[in-house]
Amino acid sequence: MELEKIDIHELLPQREPFVMIGRLCHFDMAMTVTATEIAADNLFVDNGVFSPSGLIENIAQTCAARIGYVNKYILKKGIKIGFIGAIRNLNIRRCPAVGETIVTSIETIEEIFGMTLVKAIVKAGEEIIAESEMKIALSDAEPE
Repeated sequence: MELEKIDIHELLPQREPFVMIGRLCHFDMAMTVTATEIAADNLFVDNGVFSPSGLIENIAQTCAARIGYVNKYILKKGIKIGFIGAIRNLNIRRCPAVGETIVTSIETIEEIFGMTLVKAIVKAGEEIIAESEMKIALSDAEPE
């Protein structure tokens, strides 16, 4: 399957205007990668810059895309709703500007009892602009 041809909306419980990732670039059980061009009309853009809150939501939605891919294409189930359970070691070096493309990679560290722990790296080009560990908790509820 060509991942970049998947409509990202099929993998996420979020809907516009709250979708913060553009496309799925890579998936395996250990690593998921998304790419996103920062648009001027994005809810988290202020004065031409994507906010720290936007970067955190971008990481969380990259996790959601991973979970959505597993549920839809591997387990053949519906999309699940996830919640940020914890954020650790967040380091935002800079926020990207409108027009920049960011690439977000999440490495799955552990999955247990409906919780997923990931290490995330966000890059603009070759520059690391943010890093974090994030814990995502899954709900059994399906989005409406």
